[in-house]
Amino acid sequence: MNVKTEYCYLTSDQSPMGQRLSSAIFSSIEKASGPPHEILMKPNFEHKIKTRASLEEAIGRRPRGKSVIMCHGVFDIVHPGHLRHLLYAKEKADLLVASLTADLHITKGNTRPYVPQDLRAANLAAFEMVDFVFIDENPTPIENILRLQPDFFAKGFEYNSEGIPAKTQEEIDAVESYGGEMVFTPGDIVYSSSALLEQHLPDLSTEKLLVLMGAENTGFDDLRRVFRESAGIKVHVVGDTIVDGYTHTSLLGPAQKTPNLSVRHEFTHRYAGGAAVVARHLRSIGAEVSFSTVVGDDALHEFVSAEMESMGITFLPVVDKTRPTPYKERFICQDYKLLQVNRVDNRAISDRILGTLCESIRDSGAGLVIFSDYRHGIFNQETIAQLKASIPAGVFKAADSQVSNRWGNILDFTGFDLITPNEREARFALGDQDSTVRPMASNLFARAGCKALILKLGARGLIACRSPDPYPGAFFSLDSFVEHLVDSIGAGDALLAAASLAIASSGDMVVGTLLGAVAAAVTCETGGNIPLTPEKVLEKIAALEKRACYS
Repeated sequence: MNVKTEYCYLTSDQSPMGQRLSSAIFSSIEKASGPPHEILMKPNFEHKIKTRASLEEAIGRRPRGKSVIMCHGVFDIVHPGHLRHLLYAKEKADLLVASLTADLHITKGNTRPYVPQDLRAANLAAFEMVDFVFIDENPTPIENILRLQPDFFAKGFEYNSEGIPAKTQEEIDAVESYGGEMVFTPGDIVYSSSALLEQHLPDLSTEKLLVLMGAENTGFDDLRRVFRESAGIKVHVVGDTIVDGYTHTSLLGPAQKTPNLSVRHEFTHRYAGGAAVVARHLRSIGAEVSFSTVVGDDALHEFVSAEMESMGITFLPVVDKTRPTPYKERFICQDYKLLQVNRVDNRAISDRILGTLCESIRDSGAGLVIFSDYRHGIFNQETIAQLKASIPAGVFKAADSQVSNRWGNILDFTGFDLITPNEREARFALGDQDSTVRPMASNLFARAGCKALILKLGARGLIACRSPDPYPGAFFSLDSFVEHLVDSIGAGDALLAAASLAIASSGDMVVGTLLGAVAAAVTCETGGNIPLTPEKVLEKIAALEKRACYS
């Protein structure tokens, strides 16, 4: 009989979050096992990961029967230097406690922490020499040194080799205040997690996904259920239509008389983009969609109308004869983008047009209203307040303001249920080019007064915030789910559509964010700015489920 070996990452603790995480992961393994499967290892270390209260009970108060040594750090990427540090510390006492800095207090580098705190705790708990692990919710270990009173507190040799740093001296003073002793572990090489992460980011997307879903007691069936149940929701989209043109050419060679290339036109594809593609994504998922926009009196207006009609979208265009329908044409030769030509008029809309748009919002009867802002005339500081005031009470409000080469500002959309800027747009809005991503996201969340924020980080995934309070789970991160990048254009629109619809229909931000990330990945793996299809989204969920050892 053939035996198949399953490798899965395991973790658990005695906190409610840890118990849910353990249950989810171990349950997935039990489903994946059974004849002819064999689990390589199923260690039981759930007793190791503690809350502070349960750790105090486990180790007791001084003077205690068994000596205790405590190590503290981030332990983002566990490397040989960490192992040597932990092994040496274990030799000095009966019990080794590993204390972790919580995600909230790690601001060193844009990708830090790369491994979320629950998974970092699991990594340490899996080591035989570590007796207990707990996550320190304080910015420094001082409070817990004084509360737990370990007999020894261990630091790496680098904190003693060239003079004692001020923060280390504070720790020494805290340890010695009750009769404890500071221990510096020996060594001759400093292994830096930051240096390792700068050289190469390991792919931990599946592990991070498992940790998040386990902590939230969420499974892949929940993703499928919410995705299907969001169909039928009534949505009204307001925003700038942009017709995207992709003109493909073939190279003839350099021109004879001027220093430029000569190409031959092959074919042109046009797509209804901008806010129009947000409406198309929503309709393709299954929502009942109405769409208000401003267009010119031209052939592109007719093109957009036909696209909306073909998909069953209630199209409510306001025709402005003084401006063209925005058109962005990209000239491509052998997969290289040669040039982009924009035919736009970015003047602010008239009071008459603004009044018509406000009326369409009031009369839409939608449970979800999405503002999709490209700064081509509809949205500005004066119009946004009136458009927002037109949304009936109790309606879910989502907004996205794309800077691109315009001057949109996501902070113009305050008090919304969901906003979805990218990092550049967030930094532009805050005037902040220096802060690391997580604190910057928290600052934007507070300034925007929103209920949920999804900060898009491109190939690095996303960070989501759902509370201004500094507690575990107030924010979470996801790596990108893209496996084979084809074209990233339109990924943000897909995320906005899928996440808004899911959160509005279910009230579950984590499930909504996951579905938004899945939708963005599907778009990136598909060429052209075309609508999502439910089949592709469900296929992507199934692929993630398979990778995560779920049956």
